[in-house]
Amino acid sequence: MFDVQTVFGLKGQRALVTGAAGGIGQAIAVALAAAGADVAITWNREPADETLSRIAAAGARGHAVQCDLATLDAAGANMFVETLAADFGPIDILVNNAGIIRRANALEHEEADWRAVMSTNLDAVWFLSQAAARPMVARGHGRIVTVASLLSYQGGIRVPGYTASKHAVAGLVKAMANELAAKGVSVNGIAPGYISTNNTKALREDPDRSRQILERIPAGRWGQPDDIAAAAVFLASKAAEYVHGHIMVVDGGWMGR
Repeated sequence: MFDVQTVFGLKGQRALVTGAAGGIGQAIAVALAAAGADVAITWNREPADETLSRIAAAGARGHAVQCDLATLDAAGANMFVETLAADFGPIDILVNNAGIIRRANALEHEEADWRAVMSTNLDAVWFLSQAAARPMVARGHGRIVTVASLLSYQGGIRVPGYTASKHAVAGLVKAMANELAAKGVSVNGIAPGYISTNNTKALREDPDRSRQILERIPAGRWGQPDDIAAAAVFLASKAAEYVHGHIMVVDGGWMGR
């Protein structure tokens, strides 16, 4: 018999969600907690008190670590994972959610913005995934879920750094999945569509651009963080045991238009 609680539940699992002070990261952290996982989160500029309260309200154990992912290197990622394992427990599920965006025309996109985006959106994802995957492989079990983007497939407008980073993330998901699938570790991604978060605030406040976006979305609305959280729970669960190297698009139908 198909047991929903066993297949989709995460009881006894420990998760790490980066950039979970608000938005999509917060929604994912709370959803994982509701599914039974204990959840550690990273935060940097925004305090994480609300997320921790919501994790506790879901009946799970929470743990917050302040971390500037833009400065993370390989040694720092290894130390982070080792310290977290000592303080919180070994991580079964890693969700690479943290990301930033810088908007500028391609010819005016400054080097500092390019490097900041790449450091956070790509380098930190790689270093943390590599560091977390080592003990997962040793235990023969683990889940790595990375938040990609529709701009993993499209070019976008005025976001060359962000687009480049998200194309790279999609490739990284597939490359890691090819090596780790047979070792009991699944590596997948989620490509959110246009979600109502701080990253899309400028678009939603531009009447013309918002109208253009909504006209293309078959669902007729901006997505909500919980739409992405549901996909993350699925990819973290036993239900996705045979899903490897996949980028799950959650976009209200945008890519099918």
